[in-house]
Amino acid sequence: MLLTNFAPNPLMIAPTHPSNEKERLEEVKSYSLLDTLPEQEYDDITELIAGVCDTPIALVTLLDTDRNFLKSHHGVPFNESPRDISFCGHAILEPEDIFIVEDARLDIRFADNPVVKEHNAIFYAGAPLRTQQGYPLGTLCIFDTKPRKLTEKQKLIIVAMAKQVIKLFELHRSNILLKNNKLLLEQRNQDLKNFAGLVSHDLKSPLGNITSLAKLLREEYNSKFDQQGIQYLDYIEESSLTLNKYIDGMLGYYKSDDLLSERKKEIPLQSIYEEIEDILFVDNAEFRHPKDTISIKVNQPALLQIFINLVGNALKYNHNKVPFITSTFAETDTHYQFTVQDNGIGIDTEKQEIIFQLFKTIGKKDKYGEKGSGIGLATVLNLVTKLGGTISLDSELEKGTTFTFTIKK
Repeated sequence: MLLTNFAPNPLMIAPTHPSNEKERLEEVKSYSLLDTLPEQEYDDITELIAGVCDTPIALVTLLDTDRNFLKSHHGVPFNESPRDISFCGHAILEPEDIFIVEDARLDIRFADNPVVKEHNAIFYAGAPLRTQQGYPLGTLCIFDTKPRKLTEKQKLIIVAMAKQVIKLFELHRSNILLKNNKLLLEQRNQDLKNFAGLVSHDLKSPLGNITSLAKLLREEYNSKFDQQGIQYLDYIEESSLTLNKYIDGMLGYYKSDDLLSERKKEIPLQSIYEEIEDILFVDNAEFRHPKDTISIKVNQPALLQIFINLVGNALKYNHNKVPFITSTFAETDTHYQFTVQDNGIGIDTEKQEIIFQLFKTIGKKDKYGEKGSGIGLATVLNLVTKLGGTISLDSELEKGTTFTFTIKK
């Protein structure tokens, strides 16, 4: 609501603009507070200041190009007024921490001001809301309909609360920036997912053709190749399979976020372990896990994907006749905690800090003679982090590795 029907009296002195008005206005607009709805945090401050100073009106104002926007307006029904009749327009020009007009009727700048003559705004005190760069955005101010004097304590409180208003402004701007950055990152991530999906799809077809042609050459012309020619075919097939794994891994990594959209639901802990056994385990591997009949509330697809990567690696990077995997479960007030322990090849200490990075591997081949893609553990870290948890490992070469991870309840 606008304070209307007021025209500046030719005898009054309208406030001039600061010398850095252009930069000041840019700073005002950078906070994205103009024309926003009332907020309790600001209204609490104006109510407090009005009570401490025993005045009927207290305001948080922002000086726009030609208006005074009232972010909080305790004691008045409108939320903006013309800048050229505002007391705050004068207050932001002053270098002091607080600008006081004890009796506007006796001040040449305000005696003929319509706000004074028609609304009896006699007393004013305003603390400029200055940023760290020194730009006065507006004021925290009070009005009364009679002449007043403030005590030193009241002045100190107004100045102190003006600093709190600025902190609220800064917090508001930070939240806006964070929200915008989050939206930008989400959009970029989505663009990257779409790009990865498109590239992966476009690579799949020619890659399949290369693999098929290599097999056809081996079947139809194997007898015509010498040993070196056969070795070249081996290289082609091996490279094709490696690239295919990378493509599948990349698709899995960028699609892993889709798992996080699933709602949490109550499931038996046993069902997770049973599903892992069905997917990964063969007769010559042992898998020990809790047999408790408890239920946990989790994002089941995401938790299962974490286990598939960790347990799958524990089986592949294990040259023992009987791979041995153990998982444990515990919980705190806020998190579930799981471990996956194996008797595999272990991880060099210097490699432990990089294995969760995308495309980073320990550089060793698994029991099938293949090198990892460096995508699986990056996927695990991505899922664990977004489920509100952490992951760590303890490993010793040729003795095994233990991964410990948590997810928020």
